[in-house]
Amino acid sequence: MTRTTDDIVRFAEDAYYDLDFTLARQAKERHGGHAVGYMPVYAPREIVHAAGAVPVGVVGAGDWLEVIRGDAYYQSYLCHIPRSTIDLADSGRLDFLDGMLFPSTCDVIRNLSGMWQLLKPDCYVRYVDVPQNFDARVGGDFWEHELRALGRELGELTGTEVTDERLRRSIALFDANRAAVRDLYALRRDEPSLAPTSEVYLVLRAGNVMDVEEHTALVREYIAAARGTERPTLDNARVVVSGAFCEQPPLGLIKTIERSGCFVVDDDLLLVSRWFSRDVGRAGDPYRALADAFLTDTVPTAVMYAPEAGRGRALVERVRRARAEGVIFAAPSFCIPALLDQPMLSAELDRQGIPWTAFKYAENTGQFHPIREQTGTFADTMKLWSVA
Repeated sequence: MTRTTDDIVRFAEDAYYDLDFTLARQAKERHGGHAVGYMPVYAPREIVHAAGAVPVGVVGAGDWLEVIRGDAYYQSYLCHIPRSTIDLADSGRLDFLDGMLFPSTCDVIRNLSGMWQLLKPDCYVRYVDVPQNFDARVGGDFWEHELRALGRELGELTGTEVTDERLRRSIALFDANRAAVRDLYALRRDEPSLAPTSEVYLVLRAGNVMDVEEHTALVREYIAAARGTERPTLDNARVVVSGAFCEQPPLGLIKTIERSGCFVVDDDLLLVSRWFSRDVGRAGDPYRALADAFLTDTVPTAVMYAPEAGRGRALVERVRRARAEGVIFAAPSFCIPALLDQPMLSAELDRQGIPWTAFKYAENTGQFHPIREQTGTFADTMKLWSVA
């Protein structure tokens, strides 16, 4: 039976609100009985998969879990995601995870890896220190060495050796998933009325807790259903959302931006599913292929090194490619990478005559009304006076 967009979105929304990670637990049981969590922004999910474990994205608890224990570990003014993740762990909801990967996002996530070792002494924990030097003989060799070490450790954890052939098969599955997500983003860019971001976001987030093949099928199913759905064509302002790459915004915030008269036609939400801009491929050494892809095909973001002189050019290119009329900087409260990047990015937008506005949010934000007023005014301004 063919599902409608409403059916698919309802399924994805149930996964969004499920703090017990039911889909991830079921996938773990189906695929060898191992699951390894990862924090945003990036993790080498292909290696986790090749080791026979289910990669599970942990992006905090949203605005429906009261933070109590987390405030004992972190200052309450810091971003919400590490504190709510502590409460998820303390409540036992993440006990099904056999390991956790903490990427090199910021000092807060780095420190969370140490907190996890205290909270879960029997859980495999690894801080994933990604390269900041993009010379193939320096950063490339370093990252290949780190990936091989991760493969060995995960193989010991699960009892499944990460052979080259197993890794190639996993790379192919995630390449297929990335291709589906690229098609989904192209649909939203070209026909945003058919694929509102509030729906696209839910479909993408379901990938955090689903088997990769099942998620690819879900994305393809949504694309087909969206193309077959009649929806009114709106004259909304086309915007790019930047800064939401780590702590994910509440669903209500995304809906607020849309209701204010904006089409989000590009964003940096859930970058793990779009980290590589092209397929990694199955040719050659799979570890080296992943390392080379990291150096040459990754999306620009504040957590990756880039010369200051080049900061902002990639954002301008995204705006042009998406035919956007302006940029909304939506950064989590106290997100140092996003907030340090913003002045350089906005300066380049000013040089190019591209309008922008900015606000901060939290997982549990209650500021939807003023944000709607701000983004609504921004959308009206672009429609009335912008020449961008």
